[in-house]
Amino acid sequence: MILSRRRWAVDRITCLIISLVTLTACASAQHMNGNQHMDHHSESGPTTDPAMVSETQDWAKARLAKSPRHQEWVKVKNGNREVNSFIVYPEVKNKATAVVVIHEIFGMSDWVQSLTDQLAEAGYIAIAPDLLSGMGPNGGGTSELRAADSNAVGKAIRDLPPDQITADLNAVADYVSKLPAANGKVAVTGYCWGGSQSFRFATNRPGLKAAFVFYGSAPAAGEEPDKAALAKIQATVYGFYAGNDSRINATLPATTEAMKALSKKYEPVTYEGAGHGFMRAGDAPEPKAPEVKGDKEADEKAAADYQKALTAYKANKKARDEAWERWKSVLAKI
Repeated sequence: MILSRRRWAVDRITCLIISLVTLTACASAQHMNGNQHMDHHSESGPTTDPAMVSETQDWAKARLAKSPRHQEWVKVKNGNREVNSFIVYPEVKNKATAVVVIHEIFGMSDWVQSLTDQLAEAGYIAIAPDLLSGMGPNGGGTSELRAADSNAVGKAIRDLPPDQITADLNAVADYVSKLPAANGKVAVTGYCWGGSQSFRFATNRPGLKAAFVFYGSAPAAGEEPDKAALAKIQATVYGFYAGNDSRINATLPATTEAMKALSKKYEPVTYEGAGHGFMRAGDAPEPKAPEVKGDKEADEKAAADYQKALTAYKANKKARDEAWERWKSVLAKI
């Protein structure tokens, strides 16, 4: 059946609205502390990104397929658990620093794997654990959960025990630090939900060389930063935040004050014009202009929506590129 011109325009507008709502939902699901995995924002029910529900992010999967670097899945033991982890090795002569990559609230994705490969391209051993390993049907992880129920990933992440997350990450960090190709240095990074988890992991692993927090909040005790947890941090925490992300940004003054009072190294940078999730959004292909269909009202609406999407994309891409250069500069000094 051929959609009417008006229906085509409505569908396109609806997709744009869903994408914007998703980014907002991701932001609302991040606040956490040592005892509470997510705050009340996420308890009303999980929100699922259509791009994450789809079986693949084709643009990320295609880029990953073209990579010349060695990629593999490994099962890292954590007691009775096995954490399925995606690891990529750099093509370098000397032993390399390792980076543990913590996925978004949407679980393991093609983009997370592509980002892991990009870190290896920059010269680092990168490993991304699927923290939903064993949570899916038949002992599977993110992909099995997603296949069974489009909302299952969000539900499972909401229910993950903080101690299990820490233990999984410690097991992965131990594993990667002892690889023959590794120099023993380990850093952590995370995005959205994973950004908050990377901040929290820095409070639980003294040996980290750095924590790279992308639009995630610090561990909290009620409405304030958890100073007892932050006091345990030994690594420098580098923050990457979006200018258009008021919920996360509202936590930054108190976090900055608490880290300063504790004499902890915290270096936040806000990328103006960018939205929450800019590392993924800015890594995706540029949106395409809509075809003119001959319906004046629908065409004008589609063109206006396209311009908004294009403006947002350019801001996110600029932030992503600037953040990437800053990140590589810091990693090179570790």
